[in-house]
Amino acid sequence: MSENTQSPRKPRVAVVFGGRSSEHAISVVTAGAVLSAIDRDKYDVLPIGITTDGRWALTADAPERMAIADRALPNVADLAESEEGGVVLSVDPANREVVLSEPGSVPRALGEVDVVFPMLHGPYGEDGTLQGLLELSGVPYVGAGVLASAVGQDKEYMKRVFVSFGLPVGPYEVIRPREWEQNPAAARKKIVEFAAEHGWPLFVKPARGGSSMGITKVDDLSGLDEAIEEARRHDPKILVESLLRGREIECGVLEFEDGPRASVPAEIPPVTDHDFYDFEAKYIDSASGIVPAPIGDEATAEIQRLAVAAYEAISCEGLVRADFFLTEDGDFVINEVNTMPGFTPISMYPRMWQESGVSYPELVDRLIQAALTRSTGLR
Repeated sequence: MSENTQSPRKPRVAVVFGGRSSEHAISVVTAGAVLSAIDRDKYDVLPIGITTDGRWALTADAPERMAIADRALPNVADLAESEEGGVVLSVDPANREVVLSEPGSVPRALGEVDVVFPMLHGPYGEDGTLQGLLELSGVPYVGAGVLASAVGQDKEYMKRVFVSFGLPVGPYEVIRPREWEQNPAAARKKIVEFAAEHGWPLFVKPARGGSSMGITKVDDLSGLDEAIEEARRHDPKILVESLLRGREIECGVLEFEDGPRASVPAEIPPVTDHDFYDFEAKYIDSASGIVPAPIGDEATAEIQRLAVAAYEAISCEGLVRADFFLTEDGDFVINEVNTMPGFTPISMYPRMWQESGVSYPELVDRLIQAALTRSTGLR
């Protein structure tokens, strides 16, 4: 009798990307880099794109079509294998099968998924909503859980949590939707009083956004209303921050078997053709950071300590990129964390870990392996 030599099934990774937020294109770019890096001898891969209107679509496994080309941004709609129907993930924890449903056709099973790599940025993906769906489905996933994702997405509550843990944050003010809609004059007065205390310029930004989208540097009162409306295009709640004079320093945190560790830090030097490190500087003109940041051993140790403390403060898992200012007085002030940072090979998070001895493919593999060994549910 012959022996059964059939090899065990490889873990199946669903890379989910795109989404309904204004960071849709950056999510596609990020997913393309991850798809290129996943070891196909070790994992089966299922690419699932979420269109800008929220449809889950089976997409081509074509990383070469997911990059920014000639300043044109990629879109899930151009990658979807069908213009109608969609992919459905069961919310039954006992059934991890993914089904493709198309009009006029019998639903087609695409097989079970062992882990989801959610390469989504911004609302409806990075903010705990997708994580909640995956918790209901009982499917392990890469990165932060529901709470950490939600806190990490909302800059107001992120700062409140940091303050409660004794982490240094800069001055800020919040304008909630009802304030601006019911009494814009009072909201404007609150910002003007903030500026009188902390000085111009101010940065007006969406409270729940990323990739520097919707952010305006405001030098005086004349540009305030326009900046508020630009931020509100991305999020009805806005955050106003004072200018912190100093150097922009970032640090990555990655979960290891013995707990989270911090990478070498990176510095974002001042950009010459932009008012600040905005979307075009990051992704179109590809402004590059300095890795490792030339800040000395003592400052490096301090930012690594603070980055891990920020990771722990929001109960993060898997990974985080922590962004700081190193002020002219030599103090670190945390600006924000990103629970699913940009993940292209030239993005700061992978570059910091490359310099720390973890290659891009190793980084992707470590995150998948960590997710496979971590159960869903309360932990």
